[in-house]
Amino acid sequence: MQRHRFPRLTPLLVALAVLAACGGPDDEQEVRRHVGFDASAAALVNGDPIYLSDVELEAVAQGRIEPGESFGPEHTEYQLVLDQLIDQRLLAQEAVRRGLDRTPAAQRRLETARERLLGNFLMEDLVATQVNEAAIDRMYEEQVRLQQLDDEVRIRHILLETQEEAREVLEKARAGEDFTALAFEYSEDTRTRLDGGSFGWVSPNEMIEPFPAVIADTPAGEISEPFQSEQGWHILKVEQRRTRPPKTREEMRPEIVTYLTFTQISQILQDLRASADIQQREGGLVARGLAEEAGEAAAAERPDDAVEGDGEGETMPPEEEMEDQMETPE
Repeated sequence: MQRHRFPRLTPLLVALAVLAACGGPDDEQEVRRHVGFDASAAALVNGDPIYLSDVELEAVAQGRIEPGESFGPEHTEYQLVLDQLIDQRLLAQEAVRRGLDRTPAAQRRLETARERLLGNFLMEDLVATQVNEAAIDRMYEEQVRLQQLDDEVRIRHILLETQEEAREVLEKARAGEDFTALAFEYSEDTRTRLDGGSFGWVSPNEMIEPFPAVIADTPAGEISEPFQSEQGWHILKVEQRRTRPPKTREEMRPEIVTYLTFTQISQILQDLRASADIQQREGGLVARGLAEEAGEAAAAERPDDAVEGDGEGETMPPEEEMEDQMETPE
């Protein structure tokens, strides 16, 4: 039986899985709005609040604390993080005052950031409802069970060209001749022959077929019947077996959380793509007519007082990555 392996994630799915698995702000946190200074506000910047939860989330994103760890005024780095958020808010307010948020380029970049955040919120909701402790327990129990079926063995083998040759050498070994000496004399496997056919300690499920099945059917100290692989005919001796102690639940938990999050993200993306109307031409570029229609629709919805600027038709500058970084599960 093959041990279940966690997949290699694509960069997008890694980012989504990590962000979602790390969680987000309190679900009951109200949308930011102008309110009087209260216990939940760390600072007011021209009447605009920066909440204590904002400071804590930024500290997590910068790797200064772990998710869920308290981060208040008593923390040595609290004021540093708060000052950074105050500076960021001041710059944002000044950009709005100058109307920079209403240019076509800014609108496109803000919409991209909005989509990214909304996607993160959806992932957080999926994790909150699907990646729970019960699901983690089930996955951990499965991994422990599969690992128990994947004990390590120390084996030797002899590779021969024909079944007849393999059976002749098997008879010599079962008659009492030393298996190591027989491997040195007869084996065609140049990698192991000089070491008496030894593979050392191996995990059966990491070997090519039909080795796992043969090893499973051969007791320790016994020699298998001849069997065939792509290389030729083998006889195999299982010298010892040993059980590897499984990782603890807490040791395996970060990997399990990331994997379960990955499966949820993969499934919802698969469902959304199957039901969506996605139009693109070869090379991934949207047809000019579709792009023009989308641009006209966006222009019709734009407020009359929006600042148009001189950038119509210009190439949008590359957007810097918005790093909603949270602690990556190890």
